[in-house]
Amino acid sequence: MEDLIKEIKPKSPKLKFIQKYFVNKYFVTIVLFLMWMIFFDSTSFLVINELNSEVKKYEHQLAYYQSEYQKNDEFYKKLMNNKDEKEKFARENYFMKKPNEEIFILVVDSTKNVK
Repeated sequence: MEDLIKEIKPKSPKLKFIQKYFVNKYFVTIVLFLMWMIFFDSTSFLVINELNSEVKKYEHQLAYYQSEYQKNDEFYKKLMNNKDEKEKFARENYFMKKPNEEIFILVVDSTKNVK
């Protein structure tokens, strides 16, 4: 009987370590809890990481739109305060003209290969 017990007892320190910690019910419970929290829970690490990446993407978009808003606001103020700027903008974008004035629009033929 003692020979059988000696054979069951771990002989190496590695096996003692494994038996001591990995078979411990508290250790197993903590490991299972951590795995649940990291991978399976609705507020898992993976979900939170994905949501943080979305937040960063939207923060970049917000910064871009704020800079575009500032550019457009400056342009609008410049346009509304200067009559010459209004005229230039209307002529370039809406092809407006003064009375007794002709406008020629040149169209480039895209089918020709210019070399």
